[in-house]
Amino acid sequence: MNGTVTVLDRGAVRVHSYMSPADTFHATTQLIETPARIVAIDAQLLPAYADEAVAYAQGLGKPLDRLVVTHAHPDHYNGAARFGVPVHALARVREQIVARGDSDLPTGQVIPVSEFTPSVAVIPGTEVIDGVPFVFEAVSGGEAADELLIKLPEQGVLIAQDLVYNDVHLYLGNNDITGWQRAVDTLAGESGYDTILPGHGLPTGPQVYEDVRRYLTDARELLGDDGEAYKAAIVDRYPSYAGPFIIDIANRSLFAG
Repeated sequence: MNGTVTVLDRGAVRVHSYMSPADTFHATTQLIETPARIVAIDAQLLPAYADEAVAYAQGLGKPLDRLVVTHAHPDHYNGAARFGVPVHALARVREQIVARGDSDLPTGQVIPVSEFTPSVAVIPGTEVIDGVPFVFEAVSGGEAADELLIKLPEQGVLIAQDLVYNDVHLYLGNNDITGWQRAVDTLAGESGYDTILPGHGLPTGPQVYEDVRRYLTDARELLGDDGEAYKAAIVDRYPSYAGPFIIDIANRSLFAG
C-alpha cells in the first residue's frame, strides 16, 4: 500500500482514515465502520489510491454502504466509481461537480463526469445508521464554495475534511480566506469532539484549528500580486508542510492573469 491507514477505535464505531502519499497532498478517505457496514467519505484524486482505500475496506469483512463526497474538488471525488456504491452529496455540491465536467488527471487520463456524479442528495440533519447518529451539516464559504461537515457526536469525532488541513499547505484557490476563517472559528466553538478528521493529513485534535487560523492569517499577509513570490514566502514560513504543489494549483485561480 502506498498510502497509510490510521485506525481509531470508538466502541461501536471504528474509524479507518486512509491518507494518500504526498504526491496527492495527503488526501484522505474516511472509512466509518459501524456494526454492520462501512460508510466511505471522499474518494481520492487518483483512482489507484481509491483502489487502495476500497481494498482496505473490503478486508474489513463488511459491505460498503455508500460513498459521501463532501465538496466539488477532484481530489475528493475522482475515484468515486471505484467504490461501486451510491454516491451521496449535497445538492449544491452535485451541481458544482456536474458544472466542472470531466476530470483531467495529472497522468493525462480523463475521467468522465458520469463516473463520479453523485446520485443521492444529502439532506442536512441527523441520520441514524446501525444505531449510530451521523449529523450532516452544510457549510458555505472557505476552502470550497460549499462543503459537507459530518459529526459523530456519540464518538466525539468531527469529520471536517477540507475545512481543516493537518501539516499540509492549504488550497486557497477559492479566494475566500475570510469565509474559511469564519468556518474554522465556528468549528472551534464546538464542544464534545476530541478527534478531528482533516481532508489532508493525519487525524488530529482541536488544536488543529489554531494551526489553520495561523496559516490563513499568514497567507493573507503574504499574498500579493506575484504567485511565485507568494509560494516562496509561504513555503519558507511552513517548511515542514507537505504538498507545496497544491499552492501552484491554487495560484492558477488566484493569479489567473
